[in-house]
Amino acid sequence: MKAIHALTRRASGIFCCLALATLALAQSEAPIRPEKTIVLFDGTSLEAFYAYLEHSKYEDPKGVFTIRDGLLRISGEEWGGITTKKAYRDYRLVVEWKWGGTTYPPREDRARDSGILVHGVGPDGAASNKWLESIEYQIIEGGTGDFILVAGEGRPSLTVEVREGPHGQLYWQEGGRRVRRDRGRFNWFGRDPEWKDVLGFHGRQGVERPAGEWNVSEVVCDGGAITAIVNGVVVNKGFDAEPSAGKIQIQSEGAEILIRRIELRPVR
Repeated sequence: MKAIHALTRRASGIFCCLALATLALAQSEAPIRPEKTIVLFDGTSLEAFYAYLEHSKYEDPKGVFTIRDGLLRISGEEWGGITTKKAYRDYRLVVEWKWGGTTYPPREDRARDSGILVHGVGPDGAASNKWLESIEYQIIEGGTGDFILVAGEGRPSLTVEVREGPHGQLYWQEGGRRVRRDRGRFNWFGRDPEWKDVLGFHGRQGVERPAGEWNVSEVVCDGGAITAIVNGVVVNKGFDAEPSAGKIQIQSEGAEILIRRIELRPVR
């Protein structure tokens, strides 16, 4: 029996090494510019992705990422995400999603939270031991479409035309003052200035649908330009993004989220 366990551990180790070697090879390839629609999730497989979690790294013993009845369930129980094995540039990313009902400590009574990270570069977990250095299209109740600059070994940067709101917060406003940042957040144009980090928050101008209803998030990356769209409404725009290509990561961050479509389309 001990011999069988030893062989099992050895086989598992070999598989893990092979998986990491495959990942390293993919990381060395030039970013892909889609010429036709690339289906990253078709309801049956996560072959295009790998998992990375804060505590279990490339393993998922809690089943944070599962597929059932054609839906990807991200439980939110452990912080981390699923990451594309390949890097991409110049695309329209479409993610169709809805909030589930379950939330986890320390955010069990706070706004449901997740995010789509684009232009992910560098080592896995470089950002807070969970995520890639990247530019985040925030998915959070009341704040879906915000841009957040997620630092890793370096600091990504983005320029946005803005107006200044209460407490010095910056909101996207086309034609507004140009601000370049390598940290912090650019709010989507209608983010409620009285936003509160409470479960079920919905702002006065909110375009995100409430928990249990489907939303469509689109992230259009065209050179250094990034456009955030929520349910057909352009809510944020940035340009001169650095980096301007990389992996795509979808977060697990304390709230159950269900996804039925992830695809990349050509920009034009």
